[in-house]
Formats: sequence, C-alpha cells, structure tokens
Amino acid sequence: MKVTGPNGIGSSSGARPAHSAGGDGFRLSMPGAAGGVSQASSVSATQGVMGLQSLLALQDVGNPLERKRRAVRRAGRILDVLDDVKVALLEGELSSADLDRLRRAVRDERGNTDDPDLEAVLNDIELRAAVEVAKLEQAQRGA
Repeated sequence: MKVTGPNGIGSSSGARPAHSAGGDGFRLSMPGAAGGVSQASSVSATQGVMGLQSLLALQDVGNPLERKRRAVRRAGRILDVLDDVKVALLEGELSSADLDRLRRAVRDERGNTDDPDLEAVLNDIELRAAVEVAKLEQAQRGA
C-alpha cells in the first residue's frame, strides 16, 4: 500500500492475488513433520560450524595480554641464548655452535614481529653474531 498524501491511499504495485483459506499463508511446522526436521538440522549444523570457525579465529588472534605473554616468552628465549654467548665469551670458550644457535633464535623471531625498532635490534644481534663467527673462523685458520 502506498500513501500519496493526507487523504490518498493507493496501491503501489497493483492488485495482490487473493489467497485461499488453505493457501501459502503463515504455517507452523510440527516437530514430527519430516520437512521441518531436515531444515532445522541443516540450519543448526551450519550455525555450529560457523560458531566453531569464529571461536578458532578468535583463539588464533588472542587477546592483547596473551600476545604480550607470547612475545615475552620469545624474547626470553633470545635473551637466554645471548646470556649463554656472553658467558662463553667471558670464559674464552665461545663456539660456532653457540653463535649458530643465536642466529637461529633471531631468525625465528623475525617472522613474529612488525616493529621497526625491534627489527633494528635483531639486525644488530645478527650482525654481531656474524662478526664473531668470522673471528672464530679466522682464529681457526691461523692456528
């Protein structure tokens, strides 16, 4: 129905077809009806999958506190390796295996960061490890 003004009411799309008393009007499906059960199960199955996908996506993203915990854990690993390298340097027992472990830890961390400042620190650590490896190789050649 279309209202055209204060006194005018008109039809917007022509006459509607008349519905019979037993036509396609409002219907309730009975729980025992075959069509209603199959429709309900397909809808609930879709909603269940969508809910599960949403939960998995949220778990993957995690909340800010969880992301911070993971970052602290990864940083702790690099700091532990750096501490081992420092002790080995001070004792004069630094090996290329220690430096390779450090370079591997830095390489693993690179994929998990998008912070330019952290990237600069990781670059410095990797460069220093490469210099120490070169020093060890030079010392082994000279000996």
